[in-house]
Amino acid sequence: MATTRIMPLHIGKGRTVGKAIQDIIDYVENPEKTDGGRLISSYQCDSRIADAEFLFSKRQYLAKTGRRRGADDVIAYTIRQSFVPGEITPEEANRLGCELTRRFTKGNHAFIVCTHIDKAHIHNHIIWNSTTLDCTRKFRDFLGSGRAVRRLNDTICIENGYSIVANPKRRGKSYNKWLGSKQPCHRDRLRMAIDDALAKKPADLDELLKLLGEAGIEVSPRGKFIRLRAPGQKNFVRLDGASLGAEYDISALLAVLSGERTHTPSTKKSTAQIRRRSICWWIFKRSSRPGRVLDMRGGPACST
Repeated sequence: MATTRIMPLHIGKGRTVGKAIQDIIDYVENPEKTDGGRLISSYQCDSRIADAEFLFSKRQYLAKTGRRRGADDVIAYTIRQSFVPGEITPEEANRLGCELTRRFTKGNHAFIVCTHIDKAHIHNHIIWNSTTLDCTRKFRDFLGSGRAVRRLNDTICIENGYSIVANPKRRGKSYNKWLGSKQPCHRDRLRMAIDDALAKKPADLDELLKLLGEAGIEVSPRGKFIRLRAPGQKNFVRLDGASLGAEYDISALLAVLSGERTHTPSTKKSTAQIRRRSICWWIFKRSSRPGRVLDMRGGPACST
């Protein structure tokens, strides 16, 4: 049984295309999560230099088409594919990730599949280049793409003898809650990244920010403020108590780094936040129409 989530990856302000690609690929290819890099597969690119190859294709696209986009441009897309604990091996999960991406993109885009085994459940981080292999077009997200990925994923699971979530209820539990954990929002991801960085005992604030950058978090000083942005996040968030909570204020973090206090991770949302999100989600569900689900079959095989 597996679930999927598709997200666009933007350049963002203050970053080059090359830096943006490098940050996300470095994060998903983390050898500590991919069994020393053994659980990384690629299609039409070399996983070791995929960031450079993605960047080169975008330069070719600009030279051929003359089309240039700004900081809102989508440089790549990512799918997070999660599997129920105990049902699949890491190697098989990686293979299914390759098959899902190959069929969804019709073999027209280079991609990498990184299988992470650092959590209780095996999951894939899949990244495909938004630019096509011939460098003449770009993948554009479409209404209902998430549903299309989910149905294609269900088809592949059935074809390979794995279970699926039959007749999912709109108001039922999400898959991540069913696993015992919820999908974190961007601010929770920032808090968790800070928690992980602090656990490595950085000597000072500069080293803490460096660890965040290595984890794929974009760090952007602006005046007297420090701003952070997680991969796939649209807007920056200030590193202060008003944005992330008292435990993540600069003064609190400096006290932790100097040994004057102990850091207490705090990623729980307030009741008001949960209710506000629930209302927005209800309005979206009521106003949206079912999207068209495309047939995503065929295409060349994934190679490692």
